[in-house]
Amino acid sequence: MSTAHEQAPAGKAGADKPIIAPVDNRSYVAGDKSKPLRHQTIPDMLRETVATFGSREAIAFPLQDISLSYDELARRVDTLAAGLLALGLMKGDRIGIWSPNNLQWILTQYATARIGLILVNINPAYRLSELEYALNKSGCRALIAAEKFKTSDYLKMIRTLAPELSDAEPGALHAAKLPSLEIVIGLADDPGPGIYPFSKIETLGGETELARLDEITESLTPDDPINIQFTSGTTGAPKGATLTHFNIVNNAAHTVGRMNFTEEDRLCIPVPLYHCFGMVMGSLGCVSKGAAMVFPGEAFDPEETLLATSRARCTALYGVPTMFVAMVDHPRLKELDFSSLRTGVMAGAPCPIEVMKKVIDRMNMSEVTICYGMTETSPVSFQSNVDDPLEKRVSTVGRIHPHVEVRVVGEDGTDAPVGARGELWTRGYSVMRGYWDDADKTSEAIVDGGWMRTGDLATLDDEGYCSIVGRLKDMIIRGGENIYPREIEEFLFTHEDVQEVQVFGVPSEKYGEEVCAWIVLRAGSSLDEEGVKAYCKDQIAHYKVPRHVRFVKELPMTVTGKPQKFIMRDQMVEMLSNGN
Repeated sequence: MSTAHEQAPAGKAGADKPIIAPVDNRSYVAGDKSKPLRHQTIPDMLRETVATFGSREAIAFPLQDISLSYDELARRVDTLAAGLLALGLMKGDRIGIWSPNNLQWILTQYATARIGLILVNINPAYRLSELEYALNKSGCRALIAAEKFKTSDYLKMIRTLAPELSDAEPGALHAAKLPSLEIVIGLADDPGPGIYPFSKIETLGGETELARLDEITESLTPDDPINIQFTSGTTGAPKGATLTHFNIVNNAAHTVGRMNFTEEDRLCIPVPLYHCFGMVMGSLGCVSKGAAMVFPGEAFDPEETLLATSRARCTALYGVPTMFVAMVDHPRLKELDFSSLRTGVMAGAPCPIEVMKKVIDRMNMSEVTICYGMTETSPVSFQSNVDDPLEKRVSTVGRIHPHVEVRVVGEDGTDAPVGARGELWTRGYSVMRGYWDDADKTSEAIVDGGWMRTGDLATLDDEGYCSIVGRLKDMIIRGGENIYPREIEEFLFTHEDVQEVQVFGVPSEKYGEEVCAWIVLRAGSSLDEEGVKAYCKDQIAHYKVPRHVRFVKELPMTVTGKPQKFIMRDQMVEMLSNGN
């Protein structure tokens, strides 16, 4: 099999000059390198922005009447960073954050970076087994957690996993199930025994700790790991994509650069901060230009997002297509003023052309862009330009980002012809450092001299526009959330009545896809659909819980014993269409 190294002619060309459109009928493109990459850490970037735009608004929660300038943000960040030092946390320690969007999340993002702590983003939808795994896999010494959100009682779940908190002094936890975790910090004013309130951490640091901040920051390098984001794994357990300052500082700047951002821009961010969309493309993207980040609330709500966008006079808005669908048809849309809006990002799933037309017409987003990427690539590799034709913005994910190479690899391992489908591979500054504490998975994903195998099937046209046409694996995308069936299958296998199980996606008008499980029960079992869903509740994220469950006597298999999910999917789609 030929490797990327043997495909040198294309790669060498890309090292010297951009190849925005494929040449010689080979599906290979390389982004522009005329502007150098930023060799700086996150605190370096923040310091530079504060020095230039200190009096400008940095953060706004307009519906909560919260606003901070860049000067105020920097002071709050330093105070929190000093408090974290006072707790004994040191460069390289992992600290988890388990919370919906709020000011404390942003403060934590920059305070941890200030002193080289590795921030572990924990999905707010995680339940007990997922939380336990993420904390232990990353070896978190500390955890910052919200009190409650929707159906999640975070502090209750933490106490379930660590009942030792009840008798522990804050900062001195020794929990059997969470052996690395010593410090729990709650966002509530009174989080109860064994847990520090967040507000207290902001007062812990004294002159000694404040004096150490610059020294620690100067010891950091752009290549240091600074962030772990868990992504569902095809082989079951989630994997911790480890990102460096260099990765995410540059990707953030390139993403907003494609939208022509300046310090005058105001970005509405209803997407989650635990995800690259909010944390990198949103928060860091704004800081890279001195723009304002505007948050409607803790999580997406169409009315709150519309109100915040209008009241804060936002110039840009982020979201996945399902969010925009909910907004463009909202009854309050017509009474609000969106004349300030011009651009934004729509990502996570293909956008129907009618939705895109409504976004442009009703929300004034004539320069909305489409993005494609993955957590492991910081995240964006392709993005449309603000002036790309409408057809290109709905049928493709745009063209190559600066300083990134992409090839579409055919089954024979060589670059596919232009227009032919193959697996998308990407290489460049944006590729993650690796999966935390998982050398085997890292070596499977990053091959042949730094190429990241995305697992997505794609085509490149003769102008260099990329279309995502399928998935190499059987990943489900539900409302912008990536779900790997194997993870759910392995969880359901833990039920004593489940003999065999296969999980796959079926079409959903609202979410794009929903999770469906086919189960073969053990003899004598009386387990029903509600029982399956009850078993999943509070153990796995709500969006992973099967929407549809079917019990079968046997699963369709190949002669070699491999399950035939396409048959199950086809049958299930037919059943659902017939109302069964």
